[in-house]
Amino acid sequence: MSDTAAAPRVPKRVAAVILNSLKGGVVPRIGLPYITVGREVEIRALLTDLDLIADGGASFRFLVGRYGAGKSFLLQTIRTHAMGENFVVADADLSPERRLQGGQGQGLATYRELVRNLSTKTRPEGGALGLVLDRWVAACGEGDADAAERARASVEPLEELVHGFDFARMLMRYHRAASEGDDEAKSAVMRWLRGEFRTKTEARGELGVSTIITDDDWYDYVKLLAAFLTRAGYRGLLVLIDELVNLYKIPNAVTRQYNYEKILTMYNDTLQGKARHLGIIMGGTPTSIEDRRRGVFSYEALRSRLTQGRFAREDMRDMLAPIIRLHPLTYEELLVLIEKLAQIHAGYFGYELGVTDEDLASFLQIEFGRVGSDSHLTPREVIRDFIELLDIACQNPDLDITALLRDEGAVGAGAPGTGGAGGAPGPDAPFAEFTI
Repeated sequence: MSDTAAAPRVPKRVAAVILNSLKGGVVPRIGLPYITVGREVEIRALLTDLDLIADGGASFRFLVGRYGAGKSFLLQTIRTHAMGENFVVADADLSPERRLQGGQGQGLATYRELVRNLSTKTRPEGGALGLVLDRWVAACGEGDADAAERARASVEPLEELVHGFDFARMLMRYHRAASEGDDEAKSAVMRWLRGEFRTKTEARGELGVSTIITDDDWYDYVKLLAAFLTRAGYRGLLVLIDELVNLYKIPNAVTRQYNYEKILTMYNDTLQGKARHLGIIMGGTPTSIEDRRRGVFSYEALRSRLTQGRFAREDMRDMLAPIIRLHPLTYEELLVLIEKLAQIHAGYFGYELGVTDEDLASFLQIEFGRVGSDSHLTPREVIRDFIELLDIACQNPDLDITALLRDEGAVGAGAPGTGGAGGAPGPDAPFAEFTI
């Protein structure tokens, strides 16, 4: 194989996560730089947004692509980049139980998921709220009157924002509890910030505050959190919300419209300067965005803001527009990806890599030779098959992979596919979209 010696060494724990996640059909939370292929244009555009957020601005983007287009993968890639640049990242997938607005606490459930998944460079797997608060306490100092005064001065500007007075009050309560070594009070403040108090009476009894985070106002607290993070030494907050299709699937039209109204509020806030140090990226399918009857575009105020202008086209995309549409990966890019996976697999299990470039090409020819591969084949299936092949070869050292692939290719040589020998596409053909 080409460039095997130059392949970066992947730590065993990271390699295990990559291989196990991909074989299970999901995007790994760590190790993405080792397997990222393509998407340079999209990544560059989103990294430009991070600079804006760090400067005190705000941004809002939609990532749009069919199932398999790589939305989840790209979201996780940006997540990794952002944490590496000292941003705090919060992510959540929407579901029937988690929406942006709902009569049974679905919006608050999304907020709780975002805060639960709060991640930083030193805590990339979530649960970083306590770490963020302790970093702020350390920056202010603790145990003396001057420290309390510095903490007070730090949060005072937040009081100008909606619900900022109570938010600042809770932060000061946390600072005092940290100075006094009161872990119970610290825990109570974190419960409040996570939106876990069910009633105002419960919050008043434990913290002396009569306000709690609710389904109607949770987004205000996301803006407060973003504004606070810079005081704790971070550059801003990036919020990633995937699976917008779950809003499209809401059967009740009025409930759908309430959710789209919440998106409009977020969109307007970021573009009008009402939010600071905050970036929001939402992922959805073309149908969930552009369907005029049930999608985001069914809300006229959003459709008029998001519709593509007359000058953009396939070969001239506007990467500064609010909607980034993902194009399929090419055959060559997929070839690079499975080569990376073969190197990671060999490094993890500690064997000499015996798969050749010709074997990789033969494998892809077989995959593309499947019946219906031109419309139904996704990288998820290809990657799963490839890792399975590597697993089998690893467990059977005497297996001749070249012969196995030749035999398998001969069986499927006549199957209808995407054209070419054994159904293989040309090197520049787009591959069915990329999701894992």
